[in-house]
Amino acid sequence: MSAPRLTNTNLYLQRLGFDTAPPPTLDTLRQLQLRHTGVFPFENLATITGAPVLIDLPSIEEKTLLGGRGGYCYELNHLFFALLLELGFDARAISGRVVMNQPEGSWTARTHRLSLVTIDGVRYIADVGFGGMVPTAPLLLDSEDEQPTPHEPYCIEKLIDGYLLRAKVVAGEWRPMYLFDLQRQEHIDYTVGNWYVSTHPDSPFAQRLMVARTGDGWRKTLNNGSFAIHYMGADSERREVADVDELMKLLRREFDLQVPDSPRVRQALARVIAPASI
Repeated sequence: MSAPRLTNTNLYLQRLGFDTAPPPTLDTLRQLQLRHTGVFPFENLATITGAPVLIDLPSIEEKTLLGGRGGYCYELNHLFFALLLELGFDARAISGRVVMNQPEGSWTARTHRLSLVTIDGVRYIADVGFGGMVPTAPLLLDSEDEQPTPHEPYCIEKLIDGYLLRAKVVAGEWRPMYLFDLQRQEHIDYTVGNWYVSTHPDSPFAQRLMVARTGDGWRKTLNNGSFAIHYMGADSERREVADVDELMKLLRREFDLQVPDSPRVRQALARVIAPASI
């Protein structure tokens, strides 16, 4: 059975700044990944409102390409993977275990989707759905060297049973991001992970609002009511948002999100920013 095809390829490419389909080269992959993280925000508005997160390709296209929204890894990396295949890249869907902000050596569930891309026999990791620390360039898989990106440097550590992605953050600290291996994943694997991430009471996606977007020399993040702009090589700007109307305006202005103005959304936003107003 063949994988579903994109139905809005031209619109997708236009959103990413391409008038015609680019060739499946490393330079194209670099442009695609950088632009994608700036155009399509990481966001979990659906999970904090209790709405279902549909990860079939038509639903993702409807939400992101036509609906003015972003998504999280099961949406953004599925969409990106479909585009890579459409453009002729040799790509495989894989998964990872998020260990960011966990004790060193933690072993978590498979709840992250990403892609393995092979170009001229060289393997790269491509990821456009890892929130506020998403890599903004493809990363060489078979190298443990420090790898620069338009934002933070990253490195991939080879383990006995897979790999560990680390990012170089403040004060030169190499912080673990996620574990992954190269086992091919099918839609059912992601369906199980997505169900857990979007519905389980222990999932952080069901507990707090998380939004992120990249730009030239900066990252914007929103964690509940805490908004920040992180500048590469400079101090961050931070402020608290404790008003629902202000938060909705911020989501539109800073993240270019078309937020539904409904009682359900307002109630969810009021709930996540409540601690900031105490």
